[in-house]
Amino acid sequence: MDWDIRNYYEFLVRQAIQDRRLSEKLAEDPLTDLVCLTLNKLPARYIRYHVDMANYVLGEERIRMEQQVAQALDEALLFLHQHPRTE
Repeated sequence: MDWDIRNYYEFLVRQAIQDRRLSEKLAEDPLTDLVCLTLNKLPARYIRYHVDMANYVLGEERIRMEQQVAQALDEALLFLHQHPRTE
């Protein structure tokens, strides 16, 4: 069975990171940590096709989801700032 299932919040987190240009400011490892920390603060919303979610989530729900992502991303950034990697 070929399961092509994704968490829609992964798309929203990627979009927020692009919008904030964080991939230009962070190295790959901290950026990956940031994505994981952010996603762990969000609920899962599984989809098969992005177009399904784009048509399903409209208006207020989309705004609410984007606000959740922004808050989770801010919290993850703060955590990384307060707990820098020591290698």
